[in-house]
Amino acid sequence: MHTQTTHCFSLNLGGTLLDLSTPCVMGILNVTPDSFYSGCRAQTEADITTRVHQIVQEGARIIDIGAYSSRPDATHISPEEEMRRLRNGLTIIYKEYPDAWVSVDTFRADVAQMCVEEFGVSLINDIAAGSMDNRMFDTIARLHVPYIMMHIQGTPQTMQQQPRYDHLFREIFLYFAERIQRLRDVGVNDIVLDPGFGFGKTLAHNYELMAHLEEFHLFDLPLLVGVSRKSMIYRQLNITPQESLNGTTVLHTIALTKGAHILRVHDVKEAVEAVGIVDRILHAPDFIP
Repeated sequence: MHTQTTHCFSLNLGGTLLDLSTPCVMGILNVTPDSFYSGCRAQTEADITTRVHQIVQEGARIIDIGAYSSRPDATHISPEEEMRRLRNGLTIIYKEYPDAWVSVDTFRADVAQMCVEEFGVSLINDIAAGSMDNRMFDTIARLHVPYIMMHIQGTPQTMQQQPRYDHLFREIFLYFAERIQRLRDVGVNDIVLDPGFGFGKTLAHNYELMAHLEEFHLFDLPLLVGVSRKSMIYRQLNITPQESLNGTTVLHTIALTKGAHILRVHDVKEAVEAVGIVDRILHAPDFIP
């Protein structure tokens, strides 16, 4: 089993380096009415404030705010509505924590630009890796922010309608390789890869990805894993998202042993504990009989 990456990565977040030699936790804040896990939806000012405090106090290094639900069959909203929700949420975040590192979960270049230029957000997290807005890569290059790009087959509205691959890893690797080259060509250097668990993947695809997660280190880029309370857990165990915390922690532990650098999570405290325990094991002294 892969136990450690060979490269110590860092991300330039507004002039400050985030060291990823110890994996970090990204806490999810959904300012949407329809995300799949109700525990992290927050729409009122009080709810958003409470959730932001929880994310920070439980030890997340990054707050990931999203205003467009990307669950299967999610309702499509306009860019204007997405921006309205984000402005509201970002205003509250920076009022409470002016120095917070914030990632914005959006596939729209105009939304990304607004969030960086108006609020100074630290990262853009794009579930579509530029495929849903062909201006995204050039926009990221102009904004000079790290870019998290995820693999998806289809769109949030279509991705779980019988996803199919002839060669799962080959197709995902080609997807990333082509996009990494395009990003490099326009001058984007800080790139994070997200395999996209649950985004155009069957249950079998998701577990195949996790079983061979270490193969993504071929790209020599930081790796983000987002499996928190997803269907690959609750369908496997025949439970609900609300009952999926234990399964989430199991997968987080496996991902960390395979070299994940960032965990995107609903339950920050438990993920931070998993990082601490796995990191202690991975850095234990060598055994000399």
